[in-house]
Amino acid sequence: MIQSGFKFIDLFCGIGGFHLAMTSLGGKCVFASDIDTECQKTYKLNYGIDVVGDITKVNVEDIEPFNVLCAGFPCQAFSNAGKQLGFNDPTRGTLFFDVMRIARHHKPEYMLLENVKNLALHDNGRTWEVIYNTIQETGYNVLKDPVIFSPHFIGLPQNRERVFIMCVRKDVGNIPEFVFNTKRNDLPECSIESILLDDSQIENIEKYRINQKQIDLINLWDELIKGLKCDLPGCPIYGEFFVPSVNDIPGYADFPQWKKEYAEKNVKYYLKHRTFLNKWMKRAEKVEMYQNTRRHLEWQTNRDENESMWNHIMQFRQSGLRVKRPTYFPALVAIVQTSILAMRKRYLVPRECARMQSFPDSFKMNPDDYVAYRQFGNSVNVEVVKIFAKFLFGDEETRKIYAK
Repeated sequence: MIQSGFKFIDLFCGIGGFHLAMTSLGGKCVFASDIDTECQKTYKLNYGIDVVGDITKVNVEDIEPFNVLCAGFPCQAFSNAGKQLGFNDPTRGTLFFDVMRIARHHKPEYMLLENVKNLALHDNGRTWEVIYNTIQETGYNVLKDPVIFSPHFIGLPQNRERVFIMCVRKDVGNIPEFVFNTKRNDLPECSIESILLDDSQIENIEKYRINQKQIDLINLWDELIKGLKCDLPGCPIYGEFFVPSVNDIPGYADFPQWKKEYAEKNVKYYLKHRTFLNKWMKRAEKVEMYQNTRRHLEWQTNRDENESMWNHIMQFRQSGLRVKRPTYFPALVAIVQTSILAMRKRYLVPRECARMQSFPDSFKMNPDDYVAYRQFGNSVNVEVVKIFAKFLFGDEETRKIYAK
């Protein structure tokens, strides 16, 4: 196990998820970098460290020697939510090589890197091959396959699968294979209650309440769920496809195959429940948000005949509603799609998002909610980072659990 007092650097530091994990293990941060000025302010406010800006302009000789390099290098170039340009992204795709530039000069004993799950699959695996070979050529042992892990694997209420890359300098040692069976039966239960505040604890709670138009839309879909006893078409519901034939759907012939299949299933669903759905669509004409494009429903939860929309977690998306089981939240993301607690008729508040990422309640947040949501969406989960750091550093108890 690495000695307490080790020094680490925090690249693309955000608001300090890596910082919190490493300092909890006895580390001292000697350098931090992030181009986002709001993150720089939040980092300085919490840790007293001046954050350097553009990493591409950092002189490696200006960084004092350190033992551990941490980097959650930008994910947009590899994310399913982006254009997936990878290394062809001129502003974000090549920043991995700046990490390697610093590693090549300083040769720290360890590196711990994090990115989106899609990094492992991007460009049919060629992106990961470049990363793997580059790390090897820089003088580090690294597992042949990237490790994918999520907080909900250890009982934390967020489904956030991310790639973790553990690297150890070749003269320091090897890394045993990290094994975790995500399908095992003894996974700890997740509870959203573990991170929620009581409504009485939330200042200005009214600004987090959903509005009447949103309530009307949820009630409309709730009528469908209850009225048809959760009998669903086996795909997302598209209200605009409630017609007698696919030939009645404008542009159907030009749809991609997946959308044609959705259309066909929704038409069959309509024909099966035509009497009910015709009455339901009459009521939908009076629901403003439904008429303004919110005509889709993604039901990603149980299909019990007594289900209700109001017992779940949901997200308002541009096209409609996504409904989830009330066990754990979908991943926080930098583009703000904050989850709604339907049973409380409000959004998650920033402090609850902080808890979801395992930040302590003492953490000082940006006062602008929009900025705070985005910062936590970009962050790493502190407790998950601690697992990988301890595994990398050779902690016996951690390796008993996860080493093959």
